[in-house]
Amino acid sequence: MSPLPSLFISHGAPDLPLRTGPTQDFLRSLFHVVPKPRAILAVSAHWLTASPTVSTAAQPQTIYDFGGFSRQLYELTYPAPGSPALAERVAAMLDGAGFEARRNSDRGFDHGVWTPLILADPEGAIPVVPLSLQPHETTLHHYQLGKALAPLRDEGVLIVASGAATHNLGYFDGRYSAAPPDWAVTFDDWLAKAILNRDITALLDYRQRAPYAAQNHPTEEHLLPLFVALGAGGSGQQIHSGFTYGAFSMAAYRFG
Repeated sequence: MSPLPSLFISHGAPDLPLRTGPTQDFLRSLFHVVPKPRAILAVSAHWLTASPTVSTAAQPQTIYDFGGFSRQLYELTYPAPGSPALAERVAAMLDGAGFEARRNSDRGFDHGVWTPLILADPEGAIPVVPLSLQPHETTLHHYQLGKALAPLRDEGVLIVASGAATHNLGYFDGRYSAAPPDWAVTFDDWLAKAILNRDITALLDYRQRAPYAAQNHPTEEHLLPLFVALGAGGSGQQIHSGFTYGAFSMAAYRFG
């Protein structure tokens, strides 16, 4: 069996599953584009810790880590099981690479995990193991984290890094189909070209090299998942594009 790719998915606003459009269509067809894995390792921009931490929960709960949305959203639950065995495998791999992984037996699925996956696998048939990010660490740290996890691709595990190609909440437009501002489109285009050209140096130093980097990412946590996917997969290509709520890119990338 060929190695699975690693993925970076822009998860957008929490109400993603309640909306309709090209991104929802893309996610619903994800396992027609990517082979269905035996398990998913989900790296989310919404689980931030000092050290890499893996969830060992056997049946993770759905976390509603947001406010102000329709009651219908809070009634959705994501039924996928966890996988303590995979969690231990991930922790051992990270320990072996010098990351000193930690384990959390209670961590559930935050919306960075479940809002895209409830569209891709609504029955929750595929076990999912969440892994945290370290917001105080560098892009290189997360790239190396991905490289340490790359052997999972040969074991039928799909690494899904969930964040946002652009993420400035100050420019959130209440209209779901609002046109994106030029500065968001310019950064989004730069990111796609840098990934296609496999310009690892520019990507790791995006803060200095990309146009409007700080405007698109006032804080870095939503782009850090991309570097995990990049490290795990290598060469990449864009597999989805678009914008929601004005400045939120919904770009997705496949690596490997």
